[in-house]
Amino acid sequence: MDESRPYAPHHSNDQHQPPVDVTAVPPHDVRAEAAVLGACMHDAAVIDAVRNLLDGPDFYRPAHETVWRAVLALRSEDKPTDPIVLGDRLRDQGDLERVGGATYLHQLADATPSVGGAVWYAEIVRKKADLRRLRTSGLRTVQRTMEPGADPDAIRSEVESEVRSERERALASGQGRLARFITDGWSFVTETGADTEPLWGTREQTAWSSGESLMIVGAPGVGKTTLAHQVVLGRLGLADSVLDMPVAPSKRVLYLALDRYKQIARALARRIQPEHESRIRDGLAVWQGPLPATLDKEPDLLADLAAAHQADTIVIDSLKDAVSTLVDDALGVAYNNARQRAMRAGVEVLELHHQRKASENTPRAQKPTLDRVYGSTWIVSGAGSVLYVAGEAGDLAVTVHHLKTPTGEIGPLQVIHDHERGTSSVDPALDPVQILRTRPDGLTVRELAAVQSGETNPDRAATEKARRTLDRLVKAGLATKAEGAAGGTGGGQQARYRASVRHIGAVS
Repeated sequence: MDESRPYAPHHSNDQHQPPVDVTAVPPHDVRAEAAVLGACMHDAAVIDAVRNLLDGPDFYRPAHETVWRAVLALRSEDKPTDPIVLGDRLRDQGDLERVGGATYLHQLADATPSVGGAVWYAEIVRKKADLRRLRTSGLRTVQRTMEPGADPDAIRSEVESEVRSERERALASGQGRLARFITDGWSFVTETGADTEPLWGTREQTAWSSGESLMIVGAPGVGKTTLAHQVVLGRLGLADSVLDMPVAPSKRVLYLALDRYKQIARALARRIQPEHESRIRDGLAVWQGPLPATLDKEPDLLADLAAAHQADTIVIDSLKDAVSTLVDDALGVAYNNARQRAMRAGVEVLELHHQRKASENTPRAQKPTLDRVYGSTWIVSGAGSVLYVAGEAGDLAVTVHHLKTPTGEIGPLQVIHDHERGTSSVDPALDPVQILRTRPDGLTVRELAAVQSGETNPDRAATEKARRTLDRLVKAGLATKAEGAAGGTGGGQQARYRASVRHIGAVS
């Protein structure tokens, strides 16, 4: 045995454990550091979002720590943080040339791929800083073991103390993973979007609620993509409403055309006119083909894609191409995690999905339920709203059911597709307003329920739905209500609803 070489005990798995190079450069990412600082220079409000994630020593490059401290100082004084004002502050401190001069500040300002991605860049910086601290602690432990008279019990106690201190530091600083998304109860109730306007629909009947995903489900060929494209154009400000429900505009939409993207392009082209070019170029980004990884394996990918392309809305067409498998509950939970992370970052999510194959004994007219949606129950459990398009491939007339509702139920809507123009409209024959217009003598709740359900004796659910529909029309000023009379030996009279005079005059 060669006594001049240190003894290393042999383990059967040593060949899988390469020796650690203690001289290697510590973990860091200067590009992420530059991206954070650049984002802060472009938008001072970004500083508020990342300041609780980062401390000065988290920056690996000393110049970046100096710039960061100057940025924080300017923000605390409510002053701009652009390269010019920042350069002036650093010059007064005598630090400008030390950090690389005014030229380097402008390079930092240009280094951020997306201002909206600042939080994610800060997470990278923080992660690398945590790894450096753990590395330092580990190296110190190695040095202690090599000291003469080293006491294993004392070293073990010191290691446990350091680990505990590091954990407490991360949690107490506000930058720890258990503290980042904590808010007090009052702020949660009053500021977490409970009073926001819907993205599609009204407050009483919401098809798509802000901060909650919308899932459109149906068999191939029933018009899911056609419907989604109309909502996308509404988000781009090129359409006011879809299925007679208003659509709120957005800044930029990222459309994930994961499969059959040429077919998706042809379908969208039906609605696009030459005068739309500028808005479509600026407001719509399209990913063509498979993602670099499935969303169950990379739960941050959805949010990262939105940040990279500065999108506030993502459309997934379709879910079967975004997840490894849809029937596994564990992967269903993993996908929902990806969806929730994107929405937590302020991204609105619209998903196209498929139904289970109907059994031979299932009546075509039967209202579908959530268990007809294909895959793990956790996929639909995490969705805010689920619209189900019932019909056969190529049908011009389909039925849209609202299976999961943020507020009041919509429909069922009898929808007519115009495949040449790529538009969809509610069948006027079953529109309650149109029905009232054709009945000068008005309708009772039960009469409307019979028309909408197609049943001579509608059940209680259909009757209550008709009542809510008519009451909403009265509230909106589209109908009037004449109260009925209480029953006696001769029976009573039900309340009757009529189209309002104002509405009849407006549409006549």
